This record gives sequence, structure tokens and C-alpha cells, in this order.
Amino acid sequence: MVVSESFKIVESAYGKAGVKILHVSQQGSVHTIRELEVETSLTLNNHKDYERGDNSDIIATDTQKNTVYILAKQYGISSPEEFGLILANHFISKYPWVVKAKVTLSAHPWQRVTDTAGRPHNHAFVSTPLSVRVASVLLIRGQMPVVSAGIRNLRVLKTTQSAFVNFVSDEYRSLPDFKDRLFSTIVTADWTYGKINQELDFDLAFSTAHASVLEVFAGPADKGIFSPSVQNSQFLTQKMILEKIPQVEKISISMPNVHYFGFDLSKFPRIPGLEGKCSGDVYLPVDKPSGQITSTLARGMITSKL
Repeated sequence: MVVSESFKIVESAYGKAGVKILHVSQQGSVHTIRELEVETSLTLNNHKDYERGDNSDIIATDTQKNTVYILAKQYGISSPEEFGLILANHFISKYPWVVKAKVTLSAHPWQRVTDTAGRPHNHAFVSTPLSVRVASVLLIRGQMPVVSAGIRNLRVLKTTQSAFVNFVSDEYRSLPDFKDRLFSTIVTADWTYGKINQELDFDLAFSTAHASVLEVFAGPADKGIFSPSVQNSQFLTQKMILEKIPQVEKISISMPNVHYFGFDLSKFPRIPGLEGKCSGDVYLPVDKPSGQITSTLARGMITSKL
């Protein structure tokens, strides 16, 4: 008896990545810019292109690229999330055989130049790569869109008001307690909106989340705020964002340790004064290995991973 084995495509998608666009709008003499990098991804209700080489239902990736520019011209770009919704809705409504559309966007950070009188410039901008704003829209036919947003590459450092003590002490431990240490990390955050309503301002929500990260990390300018661990700072940040933005359903944050270790100057005993404060402290940046601290906080539920 010959047993034949069958195969089935269980997942497929295709699209265009790296679609870069700059949109300029004008109200009177004031110009506004949005620069995005967009990725589109479509899933069809059949696999005949894969299985039989039949391309009749393929919306070419070049067509998807063109759609980004055409819809930006027609509707503008008020925010990455809004533009992602426009694109996803277009692909679902225009092509009945598309069952899922996903649009991923990242925004280049531009700010208006401030002139010598402190006024924001009407049409001149400066690139401010403090962090990268990202967004994602997933639309499945017959369902409500899932809109997510996030932060990438937000690198922060504080030189005091951080500790790490009283952790497991066994035969494998070599790390001492640190009652006062330098704390640095690169924040990655992703949050999902549970509801999209007229009260939701995507730009304001992003600014609020971004500011919350810095508020919990740094605290007041004169005194700062104490952090007993990366885990605790992460939780407090997530909690603040959920409290301040009621439309956010859950938020995931990753905060790897970016280590700066004190340089050992005891190797140079013939140079006087190195054992004291001298001009300050000297640290050696070490990027690997590093601790990886991640967690997701949702309304009514917490899951974490270290």
C-alpha cells in the first residue's frame, strides 16, 4: 500500500517594504511635514499564485507602493496610525479577495527650527533622532482594525538614584549589591489600542507615552526618582501609560541593561591621586552581554518575562 503525503499552505502574505515618503501640507504660510517609511503586507483568500503560478489575483508589490503615494496625495498624512488605517481599508475595500491587510509604519522625527526670538519656524525643520515612532494597522476582513503604536531606540541614562540589591545569592552569583549605580537602557515600547474613538488623538497619545517613559525614568529635575530595579521602573511606566491613555488596552516594554562599569585604575599605582575623586568617575561602556527585561501590562492582567 502506497501512502501519499499531502501538503497545505497554512500562512502566506506578500507586500512592499521600505516605501519612503515625505508629505508636505500647508495652511497659510505654515508648512507641516510627515516623513514615513511604510511596509504593506496582503493575504489573499487563495494560494493559486503559489501552487499553480496563476498571478491573476496578485496586487503587485509595485502597485502597493504606488498606492502609498496616491493615497497620501488624496488624503494627506495626519498621523502614522491614521494613514495606516486609510491604506488598510483601501486594500480590503478595493480588492474583495484580500482577506488581511497589514500596514507597518515608522516616522522620521522632525521638529520645527526655533528662531532667535524663540518662535517655531513656518517651514524649516531639524532632524531630532531622540527616538523613532512606529505604528501598525492590522485589518482582517469582517473584523475591526487592530491599531498599535510604539517607540524604538529611546536611549536614556542616569548617573544616580538607581540600585539593585537583595537578589538571589547562591554559589553561581558574582555580582555584588549596588546601592547606588549608573542606570542606562534603550527603551522599546509597543502598545495596542483597545478602542478607536473620536476622543483618541494619536499624536497626543504618542507624546503622552513618550513623556511617561522619561517621567518615570528621570523624575523631577532637582531630585530625580529612585529606581530599585529595571523591572520596577518598567512596571511603573506601563501603569502610568495605561492610566493616562484610557484607549490603550495593553503595553509591552523591553529595557535591556546598557552597562557602564567603573574602570579599574588600581592597575596604575605609580600615578598619584587616582584612588580619589580626582576630576570625577570613569566608566567603561560594555554592550554585551546584557540583561534583557521585558514585560506586558494589560488592563486586569500582567505577564512578564526576564
